[in-house]
Amino acid sequence: MCQSIKPGLEGMAPSKWLTFRNTHAPGKTYRFNGTDTKRFTQEEYFMRAWVPLVHNKKMAVLLGPNYRAEQLEFKSTGENPVSHMEGWHLRTFALDLNSVVKMDSSSWFIFTSHINKSGDFGRLFWSEIPINYTLSASFLRRKSANKEVGFGVMMNKSFKITVLPVLIFNYNFSENSGLEMMLPKKIAFRKNLSPSDIIYLKSEAVSRTYYLHQINSDALGVCRRVDIDMGASYNRRIGNYVGVELFAGYRQNISNRLIEGAVPVRTSGFAGTIELYVQPPKFKRKR
Repeated sequence: MCQSIKPGLEGMAPSKWLTFRNTHAPGKTYRFNGTDTKRFTQEEYFMRAWVPLVHNKKMAVLLGPNYRAEQLEFKSTGENPVSHMEGWHLRTFALDLNSVVKMDSSSWFIFTSHINKSGDFGRLFWSEIPINYTLSASFLRRKSANKEVGFGVMMNKSFKITVLPVLIFNYNFSENSGLEMMLPKKIAFRKNLSPSDIIYLKSEAVSRTYYLHQINSDALGVCRRVDIDMGASYNRRIGNYVGVELFAGYRQNISNRLIEGAVPVRTSGFAGTIELYVQPPKFKRKR
């Protein structure tokens, strides 16, 4: 985000211009009625780049094209109808548009939007997949040198429309530790070990919605899950531009909507992520 108007207390997570992320969540088990359980590993690849559209003292606008590929890797042998889920080509093509408007030296309006097409692109055409979107608007105010408070509203449309309140709270307990909270998405306790090393204890919501064909039917179905990742992450900045972040923890499933006939048996368990990122370059302004 534009450094001259970027909200956020000192010591928080570094800005990420380019992001490459890989996530593994093994040990998921499913079955169909009358069959044995079969084990899967959820594997996900994610890439995003932020492109500045507007950059001045009062406003910053960023466009973030991103791509996600997810698969359920079959870990069991033998015939089972649940193996249909292994053949999915789950892909997400999306655009994020974020903007920050500076009101004065201590307050900002933050607007975010996310639109995507997510589904089984191995069996569905682009035109068959509906558009999903999420919109949010928040007001953030710096109450003191160590505290920021914000509130707003978020609307999500996937297979249904959901409207939720947004609460932002950032607080520095000391020069090297703080709390970063943006509900209902994320809450994290941060500890700065050095200017280049940060450890987080965090809880973060993870939701995925994919459109696909139902078994033995041409009708459009929906696969959707909502998880909460709880664990620890380590962020290491390497030089001025590159960084890596490692996460390990427990993925707690909240809801799981599968294809007709599929029964979730064990949907929670270990989750691990490795992320590589590039920080935005700092441009010198001409006088």
